[in-house]
Amino acid sequence: MPKVTERPTLDRSFAEILALTEPGAVLKSFTAHRPTVAERMEAGKALRDKVSRKAHAEWRPGPDRLDPIAILEKQNETRAPKLVPVRFARMLASPFAFLRGSAAVMAADLAPQPVTGIFVNACGDMHVSNFGVFGSAERELVFAINDFDEVFPAPWEWDLKRLAASAAVAVRFMGGDKEQAADAAIACVSSYRERIARYATMASLEVWYDRIDERAVMDALSPSARRDARKIVDKARAKGHQRVLDKITERVDGAHRIVEDIPLIVRETHTDSGMPVLEAIDGMLRSYIESLTYDRRRLLAHYRIVDAARKVVGVGSVGTGCWVMLMMGPTGDEPLFLQVKQAQTSVLAPYSGFKLPFDNQGQRVVVGQRMIQGSPDIFLGWGEVNGRDFYVRQLADMKGGIEFEAGNRKDIPGFVEYCGLCGWALALAHAKSGDAAMIAGYCGKSGALDDAMAKFALAYAKQTERDHDALDKARRAGRIRVATSEIVK
Repeated sequence: MPKVTERPTLDRSFAEILALTEPGAVLKSFTAHRPTVAERMEAGKALRDKVSRKAHAEWRPGPDRLDPIAILEKQNETRAPKLVPVRFARMLASPFAFLRGSAAVMAADLAPQPVTGIFVNACGDMHVSNFGVFGSAERELVFAINDFDEVFPAPWEWDLKRLAASAAVAVRFMGGDKEQAADAAIACVSSYRERIARYATMASLEVWYDRIDERAVMDALSPSARRDARKIVDKARAKGHQRVLDKITERVDGAHRIVEDIPLIVRETHTDSGMPVLEAIDGMLRSYIESLTYDRRRLLAHYRIVDAARKVVGVGSVGTGCWVMLMMGPTGDEPLFLQVKQAQTSVLAPYSGFKLPFDNQGQRVVVGQRMIQGSPDIFLGWGEVNGRDFYVRQLADMKGGIEFEAGNRKDIPGFVEYCGLCGWALALAHAKSGDAAMIAGYCGKSGALDDAMAKFALAYAKQTERDHDALDKARRAGRIRVATSEIVK
């Protein structure tokens, strides 16, 4: 199994601070020289001698490429067996749906590819549906990455290549041609390259506090794309816990109850491991509360639990433990929905070669989100119950995102502009958690990297189509079981 072994040694301050224990060593580290922006950019540029930008254009599956269906089946070993057919059914909907659910497959494919060795906190499941608007702690809408299940320290190129490939696959799903697919991939990469160059020259605190707010989104779009974006923003602003309450609950004997939609929403009596649900909730809360700061604990204490149910979400997450908990504040009309989601080892971990200073996978997700999102959920936390790691977040908090329709070619120009926003958001995430100056130095000012990664994206889009066909072949051969469309919805 290939792993990344080479990393630049120019800036080791963070690693040193984590490792230092001797008296005086920490002070010595904090008073040591820090490389300048110019020095770091030059070091990044020098990495082109090791890995040229053109080298990122290639995708050619080797003879030892792992069977993508086997990778998915291996993942299913730790998932609820009764939900695995739902996962496969959702992935079979289209090559784009397959890509969304196959982060583990692409991680294995990216591992042998050339990398500069510059590490960031990589999202790990970077695709165009993994962005959206959400409400910040200040109750303003911001645009950013919105899923962090696979976040892990890894080469920055892995995120950017997956993003570019997903853009190409999405355009094909929308009925676009090869040139339009390339345009979407280039929009992702060129925006990333230009924004990372800007972040390279900004002060560290400026980068940390920067965010893509509603005004920034609108200013970046053309008038026609702005109209579509306004609809998404208005819809997101209307969303919230009260709207979710109206959508997924009903009143039973005067109390709100989550409406079952078997097998997607189920009020279970026991967890998959056989633990009574009430016992599991008690253990979850005790562990989760320990991860919260004192002020967040005080706020949470205002609420009481009303109901809880298991809820199937997404594509790649289907089959992992995911529960929705309805809580109600003291006025009786202030719902709070918390999502408790199982956290497993990141798909990047086997290939990254990096070791985090903690073992809880829920903590990995939360730390990763706090590091790269910028305006994280105030109820974000983690814990462990019955040997399973989890993290907690709000289910709905002014959230919204773009939706793609099969064959909808007229929306492709607006989608290409959206890809530029995605590249911007990814650059901000990498600037917060990595060395923006080194990345910018490597990327350069020309379109060399844009063109190379667009070629990779088109080649990997074809690979995704082949893998999607292989999954369908496995269905026809009876190798996998697939739920009916009536169940999947």
